[in-house]
Formats: sequence, C-alpha cells, structure tokens
Amino acid sequence: VSVDLALYNASFRQCEQTSFSFYCAVRERLPVWLLEDMRGMEVFSWEDGHPRAFLPSEALLYALVHDHQDYARHLLDTYSVSALRAPRCSFCCRRSSGAPHLSVAVRYDRVAILGMMAAALKHGDSLTDYLESRGGCSHVADAGKTAVQLAVELSRPDCLLLLLAHGARPASLDAALQRLVSCEEAERSRAQRCLDFLLLFLPEPAAPRRLQDEPRRWQSLLGHQVFSWLCGLAPPPLLLQALRCLARSGPDQISTLPDFLQPHRLLRLDGEM
Repeated sequence: VSVDLALYNASFRQCEQTSFSFYCAVRERLPVWLLEDMRGMEVFSWEDGHPRAFLPSEALLYALVHDHQDYARHLLDTYSVSALRAPRCSFCCRRSSGAPHLSVAVRYDRVAILGMMAAALKHGDSLTDYLESRGGCSHVADAGKTAVQLAVELSRPDCLLLLLAHGARPASLDAALQRLVSCEEAERSRAQRCLDFLLLFLPEPAAPRRLQDEPRRWQSLLGHQVFSWLCGLAPPPLLLQALRCLARSGPDQISTLPDFLQPHRLLRLDGEM
C-alpha cells in the first residue's frame, strides 16, 4: 500500500509540474504546434485518481489569460464548440456550469478572442444562450453574473459592445448608472462608454428609480433628451436612433468611428441642443 501511495503522490506531483510548464509555455506564447504537441504528449491534469492530458477547453482558458490569440484561434478552429465547454472546476472537482471562458474573456478584456468565440458559435439560439450564461460555481467571483453584467461592473466597453452586437440582452442599466457616479476618475470615460452602449441597444426606455429621485443630477449627466427618453417623456433622440442602426450592424461600425463621432460625445451634444 505504501508503494502504491508513493507512486500516486509522485504521479500527482508530476502532473502539477507539467501543468505549470504548460502554463509557462502559453504565457511565453510559444508556437501553436509546440503547445499542441505538449498538450497531446504530456500529462497535465489529475481527475478521479488518474492523470490525463489537458482538454482543449482547459488550454483555451490559458490562452485567454495570456492573450495568446494564435493558440486561441487554433483551438476554436479545430475543436469549435467543444473548446468552449466548461471544464471541471479544480476547486470543487465538479463539472463547471455556465460559461467560464466568457467570464475570463471579459475579466481580462480579451476582445479579440471574445470575437473568435462568438464566431465559433455562429448565430442563432446557441450563441444567444451562451452569451446569456451565468457564472457557475458559488465560490467563483463571477457566480450568477452574465457577461454583460460583468462587463458593466468592470467597465469593459469594448467587450460590452461586442456582446450586445452579437445578441446579448442589454441588462444592468441601473448598475451602469451607479458605476458612472461611483467609479474613480481614471475609469470614468470607460464607464460612460458602457452606459452609452447599453442605451444604443436598449429596446424600450425603463427608467431606474434613481433617475426619478435625482432628476437634476441625471439630466446634467445624461443630457435632457436622453433623460426624457429614459423616463418615457419623449421619443429617443435622433442621434441615438442613427447610432443604434450603426451599432446593430456590427461592433466594428461603432468602434472605428473617429472620437468626435463616438456615442459618449454625440449623446451629450444632442442633449444640449
């Protein structure tokens, strides 16, 4: 028994060592072919008392953390949707629920890889369901949150625009308003962009209570016309409607506009007219 236990412990430690080696290799952004050779030949993980190779979905998490875009593209092109399956949680040893890759992409602001993930799912119900997935395990910081909620909380406007343009529900307007007035000055512009992107995709005005409680404050922040629209007192501003059409045709249509045509400038200007 002692011999078997010693072999078990030795195998477990070997898995830890090779797993860290693979982590370092992805961090150094080694060539894709070398990483895939390592993943296929080495034993990296420990599951149900036995060593096994890393799954493509586990390798994709490493690629996301270290922004190895070539490796992420290879994994998504080769394994498609299976590369986005939730791997087993290393903390509670259960199969994770939700969409951990989505949460990691937003948390680390990996816009390029997030776009690849959306492309791998194409369009339709599978993409919409994936974008609306919530964080799984209760011990994870993002548990119960959608990617849109996370993007608003972390002020990730580029991620948020991509999610909304691919069909994610424009929720968390109240959180976006709160973020705008509570964040640090250095983050204010990103929080403002998140709010404006939500407004571009909001189907109907739904004024949070905070707008009615402090109308003067929010009119000065949002502009009179946007404030009136959110409160159901006026139709959406013309500039907002024009930007909506542009945004819904693809995230690149907004992100490539020059700065003076960005929503955070035009919507404030429209409110002053």
